[in-house]
Amino acid sequence: MSRSLPKNLAKFTKPQMESFFGSFDTVLTDCDGVLWLYNNVIEGSNSVINRLIEMGKKVYFITNNSTKTREELAEKARVMDFNVGFDNMISTAFLAAQYLKKQNFNKKVFIVGSTGISRELDEAGIAHTGVGPDIMQGSIITMVKENFVPDPEIGAVIVGFDEHISFPKMMKAATYLNNKETIFVATNTDERFPMPGFVIPGTGSIVRGIETCAERKAAVMGKPENYLCKVFFTEEMLKDPSRFLMIGDRLNTDILFGKNNNFQTLLVETGVHKMDKVNEIIEDLDKNGNADKNLENQVPDFYISRLGDLFNNFD
Repeated sequence: MSRSLPKNLAKFTKPQMESFFGSFDTVLTDCDGVLWLYNNVIEGSNSVINRLIEMGKKVYFITNNSTKTREELAEKARVMDFNVGFDNMISTAFLAAQYLKKQNFNKKVFIVGSTGISRELDEAGIAHTGVGPDIMQGSIITMVKENFVPDPEIGAVIVGFDEHISFPKMMKAATYLNNKETIFVATNTDERFPMPGFVIPGTGSIVRGIETCAERKAAVMGKPENYLCKVFFTEEMLKDPSRFLMIGDRLNTDILFGKNNNFQTLLVETGVHKMDKVNEIIEDLDKNGNADKNLENQVPDFYISRLGDLFNNFD
């Protein structure tokens, strides 16, 4: 089966790089694992983004991380010397709030998540239960009979990253979702976060647990789902999707999102996935000899070790 294999931008000549830079107008970039790792900028990523902006490219930071608001993301980027602002930020906490707002939602939200979600709901004028620890007190029977009285005003459940996830939170979320009229929203389904030497469970681990006990599927806001395109980009902007470049470190979110939208895609190897994972996918596709679109769309068009190396062969 013939397919286009990823091209290593580190091996491009200057004329090839000139052609590459001329092939897109809009850059969509993931944040964690591409631009920074937690609170540390990845060397050279800010210089590359700033230079792309100087070249006239429109740049948007697109993160599945729901722990921060758009304003908080813009401030984090500013501190790290990225020349971007509030309008360049697209976060799943914001998308979740907009999802409800566009439905004229007028009830209360039960949150499994963090302040990124609660603050974006506040900004949208939507009532919610708040965030923070909800620790198991006593037995399940005690919790059901004495410690939990379902709030009849709850009309939606939003699930995002929650370092305080607990049995009571899962039970309450599933109880509210037992009412089929309750809206079920997940910010993203990332399985894990990049952290050398450790596995940090991601939002997807929490979402899948609640989906299992609720026996329902959530509407997912983040990559690879397409809701953010509906919110941020008009049909006119998306008329020529090949003029978009999606940069990411995850194949099953960033690259899949880009390919599903017919954007060009660039994998950087500073986060979750490396080229060895891409090669595994290609081998699997070749071995099975079938066209698995979900797998095929996880193969990027280009790759590079880190974003900071992007201009090495151009100058």
